[in-house]
Amino acid sequence: MAQPLELKKTLNLPKTDFPMKAGLPQNEPRQLEAWHNGNIYEGILEARKGKPLFVLHDGPPYPTGEIHLGTGLNKILKDLVVKTKSMAEHYAPYVPGWDCHGLPIETQVEKELGGKGKVPPAEFRKLCRQFALRYVEQHKKDFKRLGIFGRWNDPYLTMSHEYEATIAGAFLDFMEKGYVYRGRKPVYWCIYDSTALAEAEVEYEDHTSPSIWVKFAVVVGHRGDIAGLGSDVSAVIWTTTPWTIPHNRALAFHPDFEYAVVDTEKGALLLASDRIAALQAECGIKEARVRATFKGRDFDGMKFQHPFLPIQVPGILADYVTLDQGSGVVHTAPGHGADDFYSGQKYGLEIYAPLDDKGLYLEGLPEYKSKDVFTANPIIVKLLAERGALLGNNEYKHSYPHCWRCHNPVIFRATEQWFIKMDQAAHGKEKSLRQEALEEIHQVKWFPAWGEDRMYEMIEKRPDWCVSRQRFWGVPIIVFYCEGCGTRLEDFKALRSVVKWFEKEGADAWYQHTSEELLPAGTKCSCGSTKWRKENDILDVWFDSGSSNLSVLKGAEWPADVYLEGPDQYRGWFHSSLLVATGVRDASPYRGVVTHGWTLDEQGRPMSKSLGNALYPIEICEKWGADLLRLWVGSVEYQADVKMSERVMTQLSEAYRKIRNTFRFALGNLGDFNPSRDALSNDHLEEIDRWMLDRTAELVKKCREWYANYEFHRVYHAIHDYCVVDLSAFYFDVLKDRLYTKAPKNKSRRSAQTAVWKISSALVRLAAPILVFTSEEIWKHFPKSQGEPESVHISLFPEAAVLACGIAKDAAEKWERLAQVRSAVLVALEQARAAKTIGGGLEAKVHLHAGPEAAGLQKLLEEKQSLLPALFIVSQVEVHSSAIPASVPAETLPGLTVKIERAEGAKCDRCWNYSTHVGENSRYPTVCERCSDALAEIENDGSASVAVS
Repeated sequence: MAQPLELKKTLNLPKTDFPMKAGLPQNEPRQLEAWHNGNIYEGILEARKGKPLFVLHDGPPYPTGEIHLGTGLNKILKDLVVKTKSMAEHYAPYVPGWDCHGLPIETQVEKELGGKGKVPPAEFRKLCRQFALRYVEQHKKDFKRLGIFGRWNDPYLTMSHEYEATIAGAFLDFMEKGYVYRGRKPVYWCIYDSTALAEAEVEYEDHTSPSIWVKFAVVVGHRGDIAGLGSDVSAVIWTTTPWTIPHNRALAFHPDFEYAVVDTEKGALLLASDRIAALQAECGIKEARVRATFKGRDFDGMKFQHPFLPIQVPGILADYVTLDQGSGVVHTAPGHGADDFYSGQKYGLEIYAPLDDKGLYLEGLPEYKSKDVFTANPIIVKLLAERGALLGNNEYKHSYPHCWRCHNPVIFRATEQWFIKMDQAAHGKEKSLRQEALEEIHQVKWFPAWGEDRMYEMIEKRPDWCVSRQRFWGVPIIVFYCEGCGTRLEDFKALRSVVKWFEKEGADAWYQHTSEELLPAGTKCSCGSTKWRKENDILDVWFDSGSSNLSVLKGAEWPADVYLEGPDQYRGWFHSSLLVATGVRDASPYRGVVTHGWTLDEQGRPMSKSLGNALYPIEICEKWGADLLRLWVGSVEYQADVKMSERVMTQLSEAYRKIRNTFRFALGNLGDFNPSRDALSNDHLEEIDRWMLDRTAELVKKCREWYANYEFHRVYHAIHDYCVVDLSAFYFDVLKDRLYTKAPKNKSRRSAQTAVWKISSALVRLAAPILVFTSEEIWKHFPKSQGEPESVHISLFPEAAVLACGIAKDAAEKWERLAQVRSAVLVALEQARAAKTIGGGLEAKVHLHAGPEAAGLQKLLEEKQSLLPALFIVSQVEVHSSAIPASVPAETLPGLTVKIERAEGAKCDRCWNYSTHVGENSRYPTVCERCSDALAEIENDGSASVAVS
């Protein structure tokens, strides 16, 4: 007879090359290289050919500086969307893009040149293009490092010839439909960059302004006597922009508010009755006795004397006057405010704003003429004081509009600009651009739902779109003026010939060719002239990026299924894209919009270099790995603001370790498992294995629903909890005895391996969109079925219906209850350990009894008694039909009583269980009856060849 086998070597201990330590910062770059060499993105698209199309359209960032955490959050979220749709069997291309025009690039290039106007426009544009390309390449490298798949070798750039031609063509479409006009209106203006700004190019920051209260004397004889006012009365206005006082052209009253003349030590003052107390507090007025009261409408048409200019200004009525601040009488300068402008139009007031592009006064008194507006503030305050018109002067800290690039305060300035009419219907249509856009908003699915109201409100209330900029780096406005008579060329066939030039040479053609070259030969004005002058302005950069859907999305790709950006894009890219698409194609460019929040530090502060609290994606990759950053993105409720810190990353590292170890256990126990050869059909699996597969199928179903609704954090938490609680702490723990001690080919062990294989296969594919590197590493070590792809990212999500075993409802409920019993027993075992009754669980014998208050539990325990030792990981379990002396009620399961004693018999040298049958096998005298059976099976099978020497 052959020698007995060496016991230790007959155990099926876990064996895998999958390392416990991830080493993500070192290993991820190697995986990136492998993906690049294997053309992973192209491979995924090839595998999905013919499947339903899904398009996420990428919002283009500016190629300036290194990517920050907010950009990383944005790109990873997009990658999660694309990967989940691909694994849900969609053809899901991803074309990244960059917004290469505009002030951000110009500002950086001007810094490198040492100032503005250092080189001619054509050379400046060349330098801007080079700068943008430099950072596009850096961004590509950084985004790829995050495990993001896409068409990196051919992204879309707003400065490409094709794209610039699309922008120009879209503008001509607007113009030909009658939406475009040139007019004089107040717009945001940056005096430092000398350009108009769109609302989306303005950011609000804290700013301290002078807060002044100023007297405008009533002019007697212009309804002053009729109203019962004398020559001693002055209306009071309040403003935080003293520099606009020279351009005042009216005082606005609310028609329905009550106004009062109050006698004070500073004169008889006219203001809203509800603002008298504020006037006293702000201006140090001790006594204010009401002389008479009036309604605001009484002052319509009354005249008031400007405090230092020889002009009289009228009283006008306006519903926008409020009682929140100031005096209830609004200083109105039509050249410097939106409400002021519309009141100016209504009342025929002068739109007066004599400032140059640097904010210098071109007209006015010697005290402030040729000064810039902010320098002029204290000068004008002093002038008011000298003229006896200043009632009060304080500092006022408030949120004020600043330029998004130079972060200096901006002004409202009336200038000649190009606008798109929001309330104009296109030729041959009844509804205006605003009406059509508002209707389209309701056709879009918004994540979160409040996005619909936010977008609706912004479109509903926005003014006409100022689309012109006084810069060079962008797409020129395709407008020509006759040099003979100044008439604008409206031959759209001729104008579209310029678009063809852009297709060949890009927008640089505008600066490199004459008008005569750009236009068809013989293009003639009605006056007979053939000489044309080109417009100098370029288009708003938001018109550029808003045209991306027209340039990038081809055929069935338009409209996109989803746009995904931060909350600022409701006034930015979401906004401009909707208007451009509605204006050109009469429909929204997106079916869905997903919004994420801002990235904050642990204290809830925005991250910035100046605060020293910024974390950058590449730094995180170098310290923790891209998968940890992706895990953070997948773990947070990104639709709100999200916090990031080293502490957060440390916590996630621990969560990652637990998930990784769960897969490592699975791989270690599948080392000898070949699915094609060893997998059992569902009806041959043990009941607990079938139950766990059904639970996994339910997890798959939920995760796929959450992925479809972009609820990534719910997927992460479900996978994490399943790995840690359901698998590692329960199911895998229970399986260890079966996996390690049964004969390798034993049906019970193969049942466990089949379940572990199916569960792990499902989980690694569910986790793949989030843990792109780790899931690929697991997949390499995973025993695959015939025909499965080499990359997990080419595989598909698991199907819940395929995974489920369909265990009967009552059987599933029994296992749920047994799991509760296990939890109660584990508490009792821990107490027995603490009391030194036992050392480990295998030294225990568990006595159980369930009373009538735990309905049906006693019967269940008796039915499953043979399975309980493995379930509890103890040596013996006895179920008593009556109360157990000296037993303890279970803390977590009313009606169950538990008693822990030391196990009977001797310890088996092979499985470490205690048994009264140890010693009965003469060939293996130190093993229990279970191991005797396993050893006999091994010897009969010949699968173990290691004998005692």
